Amino acid sequence: MSPPDMSRSTMRRTTLLALLSVLLLPAGTAAAAPVPTPPPAVRDFGNGPERNEEAALVEDAATALKAQAAAPYHHDKTRGYPRKNQLPLPPENPADASIKLGLVPHHAIAAKLNALQALGDRVSAEVLGRSAGGRDLYFVTVTAPESPAEVREQERLRQQIESGRKVPKNRYKTPIFINGNIHGNEWEGTDASLRVIEELATSPQAATLLKRTRLYFNITANPDGRVLGQRPNGNGFDLNRDMITASQPEARAMRQIMIDTQPVAMLDLHGYVNGTLIEPTTPPHGANYEYDLFITNTYANGLGMETGVNGLGYTPEKDGVFPVQIPFRDSEEGWDDWPPIFTPQYAPFHGAVAAHTVEIPLRVNGSDYTNLPVEELRRRSRINTDVAAAAVRATYSHVLANHDKLIADQTEVFRRGAAGEPARTVPLGIVPGFGPEDVYTTTYPRGYVIPEGTPAAARLVDHLIANDVEVERAILPFHAGGRFYPSGTYVVDMRQPKRGLANVMLEPGADISPRVDAMYDISGWSHALLWGAGVTSVRDLRVFAEPVRSAASTGYVPHGDGTLALKVADGRDAQAINALLARGVEVTWAGDTATLPRSARAAAREVAQRYGVRFSRAGTASGPKLAPVRIAAAASADELFTLREMGFTVTPVSTTLANAGFDWNTVDVLYVSSGLSYTALNPAAKAALDAFLAKGGVVTRGGTGANFNAAAGLLTVTSVAGRGDANGVVRMASGEHGFVYSPRWFTGLGPEVKAEQTYDAFVSGHWRPNQDGSGGQDAAKGQAAVVSGQDERGARVVLFGTEPMFRNHPKGLFAQVARALYSTSQ
Repeated sequence: MSPPDMSRSTMRRTTLLALLSVLLLPAGTAAAAPVPTPPPAVRDFGNGPERNEEAALVEDAATALKAQAAAPYHHDKTRGYPRKNQLPLPPENPADASIKLGLVPHHAIAAKLNALQALGDRVSAEVLGRSAGGRDLYFVTVTAPESPAEVREQERLRQQIESGRKVPKNRYKTPIFINGNIHGNEWEGTDASLRVIEELATSPQAATLLKRTRLYFNITANPDGRVLGQRPNGNGFDLNRDMITASQPEARAMRQIMIDTQPVAMLDLHGYVNGTLIEPTTPPHGANYEYDLFITNTYANGLGMETGVNGLGYTPEKDGVFPVQIPFRDSEEGWDDWPPIFTPQYAPFHGAVAAHTVEIPLRVNGSDYTNLPVEELRRRSRINTDVAAAAVRATYSHVLANHDKLIADQTEVFRRGAAGEPARTVPLGIVPGFGPEDVYTTTYPRGYVIPEGTPAAARLVDHLIANDVEVERAILPFHAGGRFYPSGTYVVDMRQPKRGLANVMLEPGADISPRVDAMYDISGWSHALLWGAGVTSVRDLRVFAEPVRSAASTGYVPHGDGTLALKVADGRDAQAINALLARGVEVTWAGDTATLPRSARAAAREVAQRYGVRFSRAGTASGPKLAPVRIAAAASADELFTLREMGFTVTPVSTTLANAGFDWNTVDVLYVSSGLSYTALNPAAKAALDAFLAKGGVVTRGGTGANFNAAAGLLTVTSVAGRGDANGVVRMASGEHGFVYSPRWFTGLGPEVKAEQTYDAFVSGHWRPNQDGSGGQDAAKGQAAVVSGQDERGARVVLFGTEPMFRNHPKGLFAQVARALYSTSQ
C-alpha cells in the first residue's frame, strides 16, 4: 500500500530515482539507504516520466504516422451494422481469367456485393485495402444488426478475451474468418463465399446464427492472381508463404483482419487436391501453439466439414470426386503446420482454435485450364464451389453448436500466455491417433532483449508491434542474463497474451531433421537471427519499462562539418546510399563502407531521417567513386522485389532476352539465379555477354548461378549441391547467421578465389543427407558458403551458396547482396 502522504506518481518517481542512484554507483560502493525491490517486469507506467509537451506532441504525431504506415488496414470497430457502403465499380476486364470458368470476375465483385447489401440488414461490405497491382480488396461482415453501442461492447469483450479474462458468453458473438482465393488460380473460394453470403443475407434460418456470430469474408485475397490466372500476386509473391514476413500489402491486410476480428475459427479456401483435403495436419506440429486446444477443435471441425462435403453426394465414378482426406488422420507426413508462413498456421497466434486449409478437389488451373473444354472446366468449377460452400456451412454450424466452448478455449490460449505458464505437453490420445510423433513443444524464455539504436532493431520492433506483439522500452538501465543493458533497450516480456507469436518469431527455432523426412515448405525462419537486430533471450527479467507504440527514430549524423561514412550493414543502408546516388551526391566506396564529402551533409541528414541509418565521422575519402549500380537480373520475383526495394535499378534479363540482343552497355552488374543459361546462348549473345564480362561484375546465387559461373569460365571453384529440399538457419564460422534453401557450397577454390563465408553449424530447420549420405549438413561444415574473386578477363564475381534474399524475409542479410553489387560494379 502507498504511504498516505505520497501520490502514486510521486512514489514511482522517488523509487525510480533511488533505484537509479544505486545502478549508477561505482562497482563495490555501498548504497546509503535501502531501495525498494521492484517487482519482476514492471509493465505499465502510464505516461511515464514527465516530458516537454511540445516534444510530446511531435513524438506522438510521428508515432501515429509510423503506426499507420506499418499497419494501414483497420476494420472499423465503432460503426454499427449494417454499414451499407456503396463500393466503387472497377472497369470491366474481358480478359479476366475467371470468366472462362464461369466464375465471377473481379470487376463484377463490387456490384455483386452492393446488391447483397441491398437485400436486407445483414451484409456490410467495405474496401479494406489494395493489392500489389492496385486492385480493391473486399471485406464483408455478415451479422445481425448492431447499434454502435453494441459494436463497442463486442470490441470491449474481445479485448477482455485477448487479455485472458472470461466474458459472459451469451453476450459475445463468436467471430469466423473465411479467406478466399489466396492463390489467384485457385478461384472458387471467392464464388463459394459470395454464395454463402447470399444465403445468409436472406435465409430465415440464419437469424439465430447471426445473433450469436459474426462471419468475416476476405472475398478474394489475391485479386491480381485471380485476374491474371496465376498463383502469385502482382509482385510475383506466393501470399501463402508471406504471413510471418508480411512483405506484401495483401498479407498485411489479412494480418490486420485477424488482429481486429480475433476469429475462433478460420478457413483458407484453396485447390486442388482430390479428394478434398481438410486440415488438421501431419507432424511436425507448430511448437508455439496451445496445441491441446488447437487439435481438439480443429479436428472436430475437420470431421464436420468432412461430413458436409461428402454429404453433397459426389462420387469418383459419377463426378470424379473422391472422399475427403484429413492429413492428420490419413497421412504420415508431408503436410505439416510447422512454419507460420501459411495463413491458417498464422491465425492460431491471434486466437483461432480451429484453423484449416481446405483444398477443393477438381483441378481447373495449369494445363487443364489451357487444354480442357470450357464445358468441362465449368462443370469442375461448379463442383468446387459446392464443396467450398459446404465447408463454410459446416464450419459456421460447428461454431454455433460449440459457441461457449470455443470462446472459453480462445480465452484460455491468451490466459496461458499472459500468466507466463510453461508450454504444455499435449496428452497422447487427446484425439484419436494423436501419438508420440505428434508431440512438439518449446521452452519459453522469460523475455527477449533487443538493443536499440539501429535500423534493424527499429524494423524488428515495428514488425512485432504490427503483429500485435507487446514491446516495451526500458526506462532505466537493467541487468538480465548476466549482462548490462542501458535505458532505451527494447524488451519483449513473454508474459503476454500473444507470447506464442512473439516466440515463434524470436526463438532460434529447432533442427527437426531427425524427426521427419518430408516437409511441406520451409522449416526455419528466425527473425532474431536473420533480421540483424542482435536479439538475446533471457531467463530472468526485472526491468522498469513502458509500452512502445513504435520504434524510436534511429537516424544519426554526427555534429561538425567533416566527411561522413556509412557502413553497409543493413538493407536500409543500401537504400540510403542509392537515394544519395540518385540525387547526384558524390560517394566513394571501399571495403564495406561508403564515404560522403562534407558538402553532402544536408543530403545525409535527409536520408538518415528517412531510412533510420547512422552515419559516422570519416577521414579522407578513399576508394573509387561509386555510380548508381545498374543491374541486369535473371532472378526470381522475390529477389527482383528485394533489389528494387533497396533502391537498385534493375532490368530483367533471361536466355531469351539475351538471344534477342540484350544491350549490355546499359548495365554494370549481372545478377544470376534463375532463367539464364550461358550454354543456351547463341553465338552473338555469347559474344556480347563475354564483352560485358571484360568490364562488368557478376553476382550469382544457387544452382543456376553456379552453373553460369562454370559455363562462362569465371571463378575456379567446384559447386557442391546439398539435399534439394534442405532449408533453414545456419551459423557461419564468423558467428553470423544465414539462410539456406537447396544449399550449396564451394570446394577446390582457385588462387583467385576468397571464401567470404564458411558454414559452421545448422541451427534450425530441416536438412537431411541424401540417401547415399551426400548433401547433408555435416558435409557442408567448414566449406565455403560465399566466395568472391576476379576472373582473368576482368569480371569481379561473387557466388552465393546461401539464400540472402529468400522471399524478402532474411532482412539482416540483404546488405551482403548490396555490398557484393557495389564491389563488383567498380
